[in-house]
Amino acid sequence: MKSITVFCGSSFGSEDIYRAKAAMLGQTLAQHQIQLVYGGANVGLMGAVADGALNAGGKVIGVLPHFLQTKEIAHKRLTDLILVESMHERKTRMNELCDGVIVLPGGYGTLEEFFEMITWAQLGLHKKPIGILNIDGFYDDLIRMVETMVAKGFLKQINHDMLLISDSIDGLLEMMQNYQAPTVGKWISKDEM
Repeated sequence: MKSITVFCGSSFGSEDIYRAKAAMLGQTLAQHQIQLVYGGANVGLMGAVADGALNAGGKVIGVLPHFLQTKEIAHKRLTDLILVESMHERKTRMNELCDGVIVLPGGYGTLEEFFEMITWAQLGLHKKPIGILNIDGFYDDLIRMVETMVAKGFLKQINHDMLLISDSIDGLLEMMQNYQAPTVGKWISKDEM
């Protein structure tokens, strides 16, 4: 993998470990010569992951809608800042620029970005690995919900298994390097339940 998109919060959250791990992820990507693609802001975990990569000599591309740039949250030290018209265009461009996706803690926006990317993968629109860095169990409840989707017949096990989860940066990157996308469709018939 040469380029990874990271989706994460524009806040730091309530625990110091979120900020520390975000910065460590950026640093680790730089050390592995993996370009970071992210939302382009200098705030919250977004700023922390970018600073981690930049401070370690990494390349960082930000993708930011014009309307957010006017709020003066654009990061000033990026390798490149791509300005787009909409949030949807932002996700599309971030997808085009990456070989895989990592999700860190965040709020509604982070979840929306994550679910769009995993849905696109489920539909076969891309075959990129999608990983959750489950810092301090942040995503435990979401992981249980995805397991419930399988148990209740709304998600195939093979599509569940597309989601790579680890609390270790190196462990997650290794899983992503070894990822093989499934070749079956997403639709579940009644006789498969």
